[in-house]
Amino acid sequence: MTKEIIFLKLGGSLITDKDKPYTPRLDKLKDLALEIKTVLDSTPELVLILGHGSGSFGHTAAKKYGTRDGVKPSPLAPLPQQGEGDYWKGFAEVRFQAAELTRYVMQTLLEASVPAIPFSPSSSMVSNNRKVTSHNILAIQNALEVHLLPVVHGDVAFDETLGGTILSTEDVFGFLAEHFPPTRILLAGIEAGVWEDFPARTKLVKQIQLADYEKMRAGISGSASTDVTGGMKAKVEEMLELIKKNKGLTVQIFSAEENGTLTRALKGENVGTLLSG
Repeated sequence: MTKEIIFLKLGGSLITDKDKPYTPRLDKLKDLALEIKTVLDSTPELVLILGHGSGSFGHTAAKKYGTRDGVKPSPLAPLPQQGEGDYWKGFAEVRFQAAELTRYVMQTLLEASVPAIPFSPSSSMVSNNRKVTSHNILAIQNALEVHLLPVVHGDVAFDETLGGTILSTEDVFGFLAEHFPPTRILLAGIEAGVWEDFPARTKLVKQIQLADYEKMRAGISGSASTDVTGGMKAKVEEMLELIKKNKGLTVQIFSAEENGTLTRALKGENVGTLLSG
């Protein structure tokens, strides 16, 4: 039986209230966990690696300290009364909040009888200018072999150039794709897909091919809420870079707000915006 590897991200906008700090959407998490359980049970040829965003957990602390830009006093986080040690304290706070959300995600997966195990980037990944340079992938390989669901997430990481930084789930996926090449990446959020005219949201783009992206780049904006890792435009561009490196890879960006949509996406239906080569 041919195995298909899918990377699925549950976006921070989907699983938290991004406008209320440190607020998980527990009912939504439970619904998503049940959908994942049902699909895994009915599709034995599917190999899934799950990721989740930080939403109103990590992004709130990260914005205060400018951690994405490096662990040092930053023009994006002008806190004149605080020294460098306070920025490392911020680094630790972002880590704590990311882990708090992961605990909610893991709880709902286990309650849905999904055998999952988390792999936090802060304890296993080192980057250089936010590009992952080392990671213990053997542990994830072992998890997959015994049919555990690996769960990764946006997190802090020590960085050879920046001292410390924040890696988005997409950054982590980019590294993992080199070792576990996926056929599909699914990015589930609350937006229906990529809007050509955000924030008006009247023109949904059903498909973006590499050759066509430059024409629509100007209309794709960032995020309506606090998102230190760049919002929609950054996600699209990161995914197109991955598509360049991985022949045959497709990426879907879609809303999983309505129950059943995640199931349809996992089963191969295009329910949002499809990115391809």
